Amino acid sequence: MDLLIQNLVSPVVLAFILGIVARRIGSDLEIPSAIYQGLSIYLLFAIGLKGGVALSETAPADLVKPILLTLGFGVLTPLSAFFLLTRMGRLGRTDAAATAAHYGSVSVVTFVAAIEAVKIAGMTTDGYLPALVAILEVPGIIIGLMLAKKSASSGGMSEAFREVVTGKSIFLLMGGMFIGAACGAEKIEGVAPFFVAPFKGALCLFLLELGMVTANRMGDLKNAGWRLILVGCLLPLIHGCLATAAAIFIGMNPGGAAIFGAMVGSASYIAAPAAVRIALPEASPGIYLTLALGVTFPFNLAIGIPIFLKLAQFLTSS
Repeated sequence: MDLLIQNLVSPVVLAFILGIVARRIGSDLEIPSAIYQGLSIYLLFAIGLKGGVALSETAPADLVKPILLTLGFGVLTPLSAFFLLTRMGRLGRTDAAATAAHYGSVSVVTFVAAIEAVKIAGMTTDGYLPALVAILEVPGIIIGLMLAKKSASSGGMSEAFREVVTGKSIFLLMGGMFIGAACGAEKIEGVAPFFVAPFKGALCLFLLELGMVTANRMGDLKNAGWRLILVGCLLPLIHGCLATAAAIFIGMNPGGAAIFGAMVGSASYIAAPAAVRIALPEASPGIYLTLALGVTFPFNLAIGIPIFLKLAQFLTSS
C-alpha cells in the first residue's frame, strides 16, 4: 500500500487527475492543439534518445538472449491483448488495437517502481534492463497500430507496416534511439539540458491534456462495463507471470526477472498515448488511457509487482 501511495502521489499522475477534475468541474482550461502536438513530438524523441544511450552502454554479448526475449514479448503481448479486448472486452477493432498498443509497450514508471521494490526486498538487478525498456517501447506500438490499419485493401499488412513505421510517432522513437545509440552518453550531454532535465515537466503538461481528453470520453469505458476492468487486471497478471518465468529460464537473476515481468505486464501511458493520439485520433482515450493508467497501473503497483517477486523467488529456489 505504501508503494501504491508513493507512486500515485507524484506530479505526473496528479497532473493527469487534475486534467480530469478540470473537465468535471467545467473549467475553461485548454492546451492549444499546436502545443500538444509539440509536446508529443518532444516526448517521443526524448524517449528514443534515452533508450539509445542505454543501448550504447550495454555490452552486446549480454544482450542477445534478453533482446530476443524482449522482442518476442513485444509481439506476443499486443496480440494477446487485442484478442482479449475484442473477445472478452468486446471492443471494436480500432479501440482494441489502440489499447493493445499500450499493453504491448511499457510503463517507465512501473519499471522504476519495480526496481525500488526489488531494492527493498534486498535483491539485485541486471544492469541491461534500461536497454530492454527502450527495446520494448516500440514493437508493441507498431503491432497495435498495424492491427488497426489491417484491411483487405491493396497492400494488406505490408502496406500497413510501411504506414506505421514511416509515421511520425514511430519514426521519432526509432530515430531518437538510433541517434542516442550512435552518439552515446558523452555526446548527448550537449542536448541533455533540453531533452533530459525538462522531460518530467513536459510530461506533466502532456498528461494534463490527456486527463482532460480522458474525462471527455470517460463514458466510453463506463459503457463497456466490468468486462474491460477485468481484462485490465488479467493482462498484466498473465503477461507479467509469463515474462518472469521466461526471464528465469534464460538465466536472469530473480530481481531482474521480477522487474522484467513488471515491464512486460505494464501498460504504457507515455510513449503509446503519444503515438496513438497521432496515428489513431479516432480511438477513445477514455478506454485506453483509463485502462492503462486507472486500472493496470495501480494493479501492478499494489498486486502485480509483489506477485512477480514471489514467483521469481519460487522459481529460483525450486
